[in-house]
Amino acid sequence: MAGFADLNLPQGLDKKSLQSLLEAAAHLGYSAVALNHVIDFKEKKQGTSKRIKVLTRLTLVVSDPSHCNLLRSTSANIRLYDIIAVFPKTEKLFHIACTTLDVDLVCINVTEKLPFYFRRPPVNMAIDRGIYFELLYTPAIKDSTMRRYTISNAISLMQICKGKNIVISSAAERPLELRGPYDVANLGLLFGLSESEAKAAVSTNCRATMLHGETRKSACGVVYTVKKPRKVEEEETTLPACKKAKTQA
Repeated sequence: MAGFADLNLPQGLDKKSLQSLLEAAAHLGYSAVALNHVIDFKEKKQGTSKRIKVLTRLTLVVSDPSHCNLLRSTSANIRLYDIIAVFPKTEKLFHIACTTLDVDLVCINVTEKLPFYFRRPPVNMAIDRGIYFELLYTPAIKDSTMRRYTISNAISLMQICKGKNIVISSAAERPLELRGPYDVANLGLLFGLSESEAKAAVSTNCRATMLHGETRKSACGVVYTVKKPRKVEEEETTLPACKKAKTQA
């Protein structure tokens, strides 16, 4: 069975605070966490814990289509991160994130009313591409207004995605803001998830997100589709970008 994971812990804490947060996460039963570096339009060596796996994560907040160019680049610095997430601010950018960007997570706003409605085509495209949607629970336990927005926005998403490809993370800045994985799964029930879907949102879906990141990195940031060969025609194969370049050279 997959271990529990929290894929959103802030990176910019001092060493002592970060160590306390990691120890609290490990004590609560998490086997992996991702330290989140947010670019709202850098990379440091992370502290480690003996009992918990620490990943690196980049989150790009996009409010204009031009901001997506960073994710479309083949920059080696981008590929260094274990997880890449995008936080789209408009419906158009949400559509772009779901259908074309090479990311692992799409962040859902839970602190205010969404300025658009979720639509089935882009959501289904993201699911087919192996991209997961992230919901945060810390705002919901901090403030009653944000709790209403969190639940409302989550339920709106569930009506479209049917509970598929959901990841629940904390974005906790202090140990007291963290909740154990089973408590988080119970919160998932309020978001419209079934019991099994809520548990997957803090375990198997997190593991799938990490594997998606590994695949993205090994494919040099480019995803290719393998077409099924016809009966008598020659098989059509594809290579990752890095190998393809060597073959043509």
